[in-house]
Amino acid sequence: MIGLQWGDEAKGKIVDLLTENHDIVVRYQGGANAGHTVVTGGQTYKLSLIPSGILNPKVQNVITGGVVLNPPSILAEIDGLLARNVRIDRNMTISDRAHVIFPWHLEEDRLTEARKNTSGEAIGTTQRGIGPCYRDKVGRTNAFRLGDLFRPNFAERVRMVAAEKNVLLKTIAPAGQGPQLDAEQIVKDYTTYGERLKPFVGDTTAFLLDAVDADRRMLFEGAQGALLDVDHGTYPYVTSSNSSGVGISSGSGVPGSFYKRIIGVVKAYGTRVGGGPFPTEQDNEIGQHLRDLGNEYGTVTRRPRRCGWFDAVAARYTVRLSGVTTLAVMLLDVLSEVPEIQVCTAYEINGKRVETFPSHVDDLRDARPIYTTFPGWQTDISKITRWTDLPENAQAYIAGLGKILGRPVEITSVGPDRAATMFAPNASWAPPTFLAQ
Repeated sequence: MIGLQWGDEAKGKIVDLLTENHDIVVRYQGGANAGHTVVTGGQTYKLSLIPSGILNPKVQNVITGGVVLNPPSILAEIDGLLARNVRIDRNMTISDRAHVIFPWHLEEDRLTEARKNTSGEAIGTTQRGIGPCYRDKVGRTNAFRLGDLFRPNFAERVRMVAAEKNVLLKTIAPAGQGPQLDAEQIVKDYTTYGERLKPFVGDTTAFLLDAVDADRRMLFEGAQGALLDVDHGTYPYVTSSNSSGVGISSGSGVPGSFYKRIIGVVKAYGTRVGGGPFPTEQDNEIGQHLRDLGNEYGTVTRRPRRCGWFDAVAARYTVRLSGVTTLAVMLLDVLSEVPEIQVCTAYEINGKRVETFPSHVDDLRDARPIYTTFPGWQTDISKITRWTDLPENAQAYIAGLGKILGRPVEITSVGPDRAATMFAPNASWAPPTFLAQ
């Protein structure tokens, strides 16, 4: 399950719907900057680190070593679910290889972003320490994995790293007034966190490879979107992990030869949070209309999202990059009041027509969208539950996106609830509850 835009494509809802077809749901990259919303039975659940399959007690949920973990954040999620009588004691496993976010990562993120804001070069991070944690993971020397919290030398290592980080924070803070970290308090806090998390900790790589051998059904849940991939996205305005389909294997440890279907999830229009070019952005009344109807505010940050038309040039690129076999078009109902819908099918860059996605952010910044117009349907579709009952123009728009992107659209959504989701009549792999409709 891969988001094909800049994140916020409503992937969590599709994961929740497809969970009943699977034995295991796997979150394989990212951190607490992700926000997945699931609405069911009149209840809304907002998840960041815990896989969206957690609402099904029959499914095992796995957080792999590709994820960076902020212990207070996941404990808050756990406590929130327990308070709502969601069982997690037997159906969630967290990798002992997952890297851990510490207070110094939060401070590094905050101070670095503040400095970039002053110079006008801010990337727009969520300031949750995720980038600095991934940086330490690659640097190795100052990194901690979850399993390290249970080792005899944990306190000694924290003291050593905290001393180095205090020097760093003083260096990057304005006028050298960086916060000074209390190593002993960190040891105390993270020892407590470790004790609470220990019942969930295990070797998820071995677990998933055993599951492959046993032919168990697995659903992989991506975070953010493919255009934010650190290697293949709109660098440097990206996240710190491989958020496209290429990150599934590296994050989970499961080779790509075992994947049977890759679902690419897109919104029926475009959104982006934070800095970076967005060729189809509508910084006008159309963009505000989409923001209001789509409730386009970050699940985690509540930041207003930038809104615009669907960018098929970008989506064609991420479809191929992620090996997508089928598409899900979400939030189709948000376009219901728009008389004409624009889809970007090419760019003009330096006076030339371009149909491929640029590799450099400066070229994307200079891109001017070339649009294809689709007629709107201008009627409320939020109560429709059958694909064939959608207005003719809505069906034409869905089919048009599929043709432009070169993959069949087999799921569409017209509202936040589970019931506001439709599978195409030929989608034989839909959950039994939908096939029965």
